[in-house]
Amino acid sequence: MIRINDIDLPLEYTDEMLAEKAAKAVGIKRSDISVLRLVRRSVDARKKNNVHFTASVAAEVRNESSLLRKFPANKISIYKEANHIVPHKSPVAHRPVVVGFGPAGMFAALYLAQAGLSPIVIERGSDVDTRTAAVENYRKNGILSEHTNVQFGEGGAGTFSDGKLTTGIKDVRISRVFRELVRFGAPEEILWQAKPHIGTDILRNVVKNLRTEIISLGGEVIFDAKLTGVITGNSKVLGAVYEKDGNQTELTADSIILAVGHSARDTFEYLRDMNIAMERKIFAMGVRIEHLQADVDKFLYGKFAGHPALPPAEYKYAVHLPDGRSVYTFCMCPGGYVMSAASEKGTIVTNGMSLYARNAENANSALLVNVRPEDISGNDPLEGIRLQRITERAAFSAGGSDNSAPVTLAGDFLDRRLSVSVGKVIPSYKPSVKFAILDDIMPGFITDTLRAGLPLLAEKAGFFAEPEAVITAPESRSSSPVRILRGDDMCSLSVKGLYPCGEGAGYAGGIVSAAVDGLKCAEAVTEYV
Repeated sequence: MIRINDIDLPLEYTDEMLAEKAAKAVGIKRSDISVLRLVRRSVDARKKNNVHFTASVAAEVRNESSLLRKFPANKISIYKEANHIVPHKSPVAHRPVVVGFGPAGMFAALYLAQAGLSPIVIERGSDVDTRTAAVENYRKNGILSEHTNVQFGEGGAGTFSDGKLTTGIKDVRISRVFRELVRFGAPEEILWQAKPHIGTDILRNVVKNLRTEIISLGGEVIFDAKLTGVITGNSKVLGAVYEKDGNQTELTADSIILAVGHSARDTFEYLRDMNIAMERKIFAMGVRIEHLQADVDKFLYGKFAGHPALPPAEYKYAVHLPDGRSVYTFCMCPGGYVMSAASEKGTIVTNGMSLYARNAENANSALLVNVRPEDISGNDPLEGIRLQRITERAAFSAGGSDNSAPVTLAGDFLDRRLSVSVGKVIPSYKPSVKFAILDDIMPGFITDTLRAGLPLLAEKAGFFAEPEAVITAPESRSSSPVRILRGDDMCSLSVKGLYPCGEGAGYAGGIVSAAVDGLKCAEAVTEYV
């Protein structure tokens, strides 16, 4: 098969029109194409009077070799689907342990189970159904469960975001991740969407189906079980200890994949005290900003806004300031909600979420500022966590004891005044919000950078000039402030058989990159055991 790129399509195209345009693009007859499949489709909205789709297809055609010689590789190339085979191994004396059941832990455990190694997964949070009830109880009643919440539980933090699958990494394992997600219930369209997403509502079922397969292959998933110890000897892993229902259980193991996520602060503290090598890394903090989705659609799609073939518009922007700092959008949720995402009592944390339909009134995005190691005093590798906690507790104090999140309108934030009423954008955060001065909550270098960046963002996207846009603070868990150091063999530099993995360990930044890192660590374990 060959891949044909850069096929322009109207918004109302049909499958037959796609085939005809693919043939025309390479100068052949429609009848010369025997098989055709869409492999990528994106919205081209660069010209507001001509919003259309751009597509790539995989096709079986006559005289493929002559077409490959005739056109440059960026127009036509050989198309081969990656064939991912998991090498099966004989059972081992000690089953590998996976700590955490977010994207990294799920895909690590899936690979190990498919390899016949019967992994044991310990997850501090609950199964996704119990977890969903706990999250809704916090949103509706302000009652937080510290062990199962938006950060902790089956599926990881990504389960309660948007299921966004965009990634900046390039890795042959990405196609495996996507195909496995489809096999477990994700919509097949993620295989060809340029900006694929699953939606929180669908992703909940996907993670359950993935767990079912792990168990059917001999794996075990233990929920509400927190890692409390790593047993070592001669700088090698000998086992793990976890706590469940107040009881301590010891597991003998030669390998532990540590996929704990970026909010397992007590685990990081334990590992630091074990002298596991780690370092501070650049991370980010900021706010969530909400606009009307209709305004975002109008700006990005022009007269085509509202067309039934178009998805809710999404954006990604960054601006750079003269002092070297930057402001950028992250985890943009079209037609979504700002989520209450705390994992510790007495704190406020925000995140973004969309359902599959993305049909809520507001669009929201993180608006972030990089936090560099030199921005924080002290030598502790966990100083970034301390800054997060200080900010999250200040936000709680500003919001009050009912778990209200501090908010301000963009215009008032720029003018350094307290907001007194909302305008056309209604805050979506639950259980409630309270107007506050964000300078009393967040470090000055963050609020100053946000103030300098907002007008520059407005020059790129007019809806950022909306004074009634709602800003909710803080977005403090967008990335891990620490990296657990590992070598080329994926093992910790301090302990053989310990595999720091995924976003929490500092090696990923989203569902796909975390899942890929989980696969890489699992591959390394199969070589080690």
